[in-house]
Order: sequence, then C-alpha cells, then structure tokens
Amino acid sequence: MKKFIILFCILIFGCSKNEDHKNLKTLKISLTSEVSTLDPVNSYDNVSGSVIYNIYEQLFEYHYLNRPYELKPLLAESMPTMENQGKRYVIKLKKNIRYHNHPAFNGKTRYVKAADFITQIKRLSFTPLNSTGWWVIDGVIEGVNDFKKIVGNDFNKLKKTSIKGVTAPDDYTLIIDLTQPSPQFIYKLAMSFLSPLPMEVVEYEKNDLRLHTAGTGPFYISKIDPSKEIILSKYDGYHESFYPSEGDRYANSRGLLKDSREKIPFIDSIHFKIIKENDLRYKLFIKNELDYIVLPQEYFSQVFDDVGNLQEKIKATDIRLQTLPTLTYWWLSFNMRDSLVGKNYNLRMAIANAIDVNKYIQLFTNNTGQKANSILPPGILGYDPSATLPYDFNRANAINLLAKSGYPNGKNLPELIYDTRSESKVDIDKAEFFKEQLSQIGIKVKIVKNNYIQYLEKSRTGHLQFFQDGWTLDYPDAENVFQLLVSSNYPPGPNASFYTNKFFNQMYDRLIKLPDGLEKKNLINKMEKEVNQNTPWIMLYYSRNFILYHDNLKNYRPSDLTTNYPKYVRVK
Repeated sequence: MKKFIILFCILIFGCSKNEDHKNLKTLKISLTSEVSTLDPVNSYDNVSGSVIYNIYEQLFEYHYLNRPYELKPLLAESMPTMENQGKRYVIKLKKNIRYHNHPAFNGKTRYVKAADFITQIKRLSFTPLNSTGWWVIDGVIEGVNDFKKIVGNDFNKLKKTSIKGVTAPDDYTLIIDLTQPSPQFIYKLAMSFLSPLPMEVVEYEKNDLRLHTAGTGPFYISKIDPSKEIILSKYDGYHESFYPSEGDRYANSRGLLKDSREKIPFIDSIHFKIIKENDLRYKLFIKNELDYIVLPQEYFSQVFDDVGNLQEKIKATDIRLQTLPTLTYWWLSFNMRDSLVGKNYNLRMAIANAIDVNKYIQLFTNNTGQKANSILPPGILGYDPSATLPYDFNRANAINLLAKSGYPNGKNLPELIYDTRSESKVDIDKAEFFKEQLSQIGIKVKIVKNNYIQYLEKSRTGHLQFFQDGWTLDYPDAENVFQLLVSSNYPPGPNASFYTNKFFNQMYDRLIKLPDGLEKKNLINKMEKEVNQNTPWIMLYYSRNFILYHDNLKNYRPSDLTTNYPKYVRVK
C-alpha cells in the first residue's frame, strides 16, 4: 500500500481551537497489522473491526456489562416489532442522530434516515465491491438477489433500483422483509456490515470508502497513516448516551457500575498504533505507551509464577490482569477445491493424525489454550463437552492413512503449500512446527510468508491450499459457525475452505429458521457429524486471553462482542 497521511482539521468537527491537548484523555491501543479497510461493507477481521465499531454504529449493540450476551437498541429506538409470522422486521429509529461532518454535506448537519440503511444494503449487494458481508443478506432479504442481478456493475442502476424487501415508509421507520423466518437475523443487525451510509457520501467518494468514513459513532478519524497509526477523536455532536445502570455479578463485584447513568464517552481520543511484533508491543506496554495488551505467550514466564499467579514484581506495579474466556478458536484448514488436498480424504486424515496438537498448545499458548473437541466452541447451543473428533495425534495411523491416500511414506506426493497469516515470528514458528510434524511421515511442506493483508486477499480469492484459520463469533449461535462451511458463502464470503456438501447445505437451510430448542440442538449435532466425516478442518484449540492493563484504565471489560467498548472506559 502506498504510504500517505490524511489529516482532518479538528475545527471541522466542532472541537475547540484552543483546547489544551496536553490534558486530553487518550486510550492507547495496539493493532497487530495494517487495517485492511475502513469500509464496513468489507470489514470482516478483528483489526479493522477494532477501528470501525468506534466510528460507525448499527441498529443494535451488545450490552456492555450483562452476560449471557444480550442485544439492546443503539440507533434503533427499541427492539424490532415482528410481523408476518417472523418474516417482517419493523424497526423505529432514534431521531436527531448526527453523522460526522463530511464534505458531501456542504457544511450542513446530516441526520440518520432509514434510507441510509437501504443504501448500505445495496452496497453489500453491489458486485464490484465484492463484499465479505454479502452472506448476511444473500437469500435472506426478499428481492436482494434479484437486485444484485439487475444492477450488476452499474452504479446508476444501484441508485435507481429498489429492493423489494427493504422499504422506508418515512425517515424513521425501516421495514425489512425476509424470505423466511430467521430468529438469528437480529444479530446481523448489530454487525458493522449494516451500518448506515448516506448516498451523498457514497457518491462523493465514488463508492470507495476504504480510507474515508462517515459514521455516527462517538469517535471520528482525525489522523490516519495506514502503516503506522490511526487517531480517533471524540465527536462533539455524538447523540446522548449513558453508561449502563445494570450488570451481571462480575460487573458488580468488580465495581464496574460506579459510572452508572453518566454521559459517555469519557475519553477524548483513541490512539491506535500498528505494532506487528509481540516483543515491541510488550515493551511499549511496560513503558506505559499502551494501556493494555493481550499477553504474548513468550512473556508468560516473565509475568506468571510457577502456579500461574502474577509475580510479586508485577503485583507491585500498576499492572493488573484479566483472564478472558473468548469466542475465538483455531484450526488448520484445507482448500477443498484444491486438486490435491481437497480431493483426497485419506490425505487430509493422515495430516490430521500427524500433528501433535497438545504439543502445539504447549509451545504456542503455554498450555492456556483448551484443546478443541468439536468444530463448535463452548458456550453456544449444540456444543457438547463430551464430543470427540474423528482424529487425534497418532503417527502410526497417519502413516497408514498416507499409504491409503496413494502416497506411501510420501512417495510421489507433491510438496504442500502452507501460507502464513502474517510475517510475525510466532506465525512463522507455527508454520515451521507444522512442517516438522508432517515431515515425520514423509510429507514435504513449502512455507509461503504473507503479511496479514496478503493472507486475507489470498483467502478471499481462493489462493490458499493449506493454512491456519480461526474465528471469533459474530454472535453466540451455531449458525455463525456453520455459515463458514455452507456453499453459498464461498469467498468473498467466509467459507475460506470452499467446503461444499449438498446434505449439509440442506440442513443449514433448516437451521436458520429454527428457534433455540431440542429440534435445533439435534440438527446441530447432525451437521457437525456430517462435517467431521469430510474433515475440511483440523481443530486445534479454544482461546483464552490473558490481558494486562494499567490501573489507570477504568471500566475496562474486554469481550469479543463489545468492540465499541472505548466509549465506556476512563483513562485517569
């Protein structure tokens, strides 16, 4: 990416020229790679999401302090009214929600309208944008697939053509008609893909919003250097919002309700620093140049004692620890369209039996990861703690399976291509680990190093053969896992393994209509069994994060689903 810097005059956004910047309260955060995009139509990774969810807002958000997770209105005035046997969502919008200033508004205040959500749904459907969020609405909203075909690559048609299932009878009412009941659809309305965007901004930016934004969030971009840093500043025109007045037992016991009903946000700015290497990230945290970090595995011995408690020298500082069960987990993935690994089940099973996952967890998580026993993560309906996978580390079995695959001891087997997720030392070490493990049964592996953006591009275009993949749930439902494997979600959708299975697809179509209950649970079990019989994934582990933070960071409760948490924290 060509290096350049975009500076926005603070005066444009209503900040005081004489403001004492030395007294600004700034949250300092690290990003592990460059941000791939700031366009919510294509943001589907944790790095870009960390920025986007603080600039853009959605109809609904997750309650910051309640668990289990629950949705609450954000831009919506209330939870939706359901009509037509669950196929129609009627959503009333809050009034007087202001967008950040943008040249397209010609100096005037622009308020959110229902039509802005329709604009974004159209953009999700627009072929040239190749949206990673198309799966959210594909075949779900009535008429959206017809719209996609009619419009094609023609932006003028996008503006003029309506979508049958999305209407706005007035500026503050949005009606969405689904092709069938979908209890999970409300979760999708909390995802950045469906952030509202004014058509005049889209036109002004020529539908290229990768580095240009127009959100309603508590913060706006005041500076961006894509390879080094992004600075967000507090938006003075942010709509009236308040800190939660209730929370679960954890929130009460940790004193997280002291700011109940106080107006948010509390901080003045967020400084995202792009720091790719773990060692530099840790050093900057120790120097108080970052407010928190997810502790890298290689520093566990410097922080914890032999029984897993913070060392006394750490306790004596202002550093504190939070242990976070996450909704993130990891596996090795095959490209099922690949003529070699995708067409040879015994080869995939040989690889699955050749990898010592326990050793991997020891080396790369310091035994903090929980070995995966399912393609589903704990904490959602359908996960069975007693479940087992159809493979486990057994080198003798791996050798036999490799012979069954037609390549005894690896003879005549072409070199496998393993792509890294980044150029970091940890990702390269992981690649070397897999290479060494497979060499024990005669499989040769070539490692291709990528930066994160290169990896994402290869994933979205199908140019991977064998790679590590992972997932952080967008919402706590098995559908959000299985949509990674349904054929309709081939890239640019999230099915990076290009898995296809007619029977599985049919079960998925049933699943998305079902409310939670025994019928849904039984169907989930059948779907998992079907996937395991094909082995597109080799499961590795469920993540737990050990987060170190400085004591001047208040109200901090990390979570995979509350990415917009900075509006709730204080920095003292």
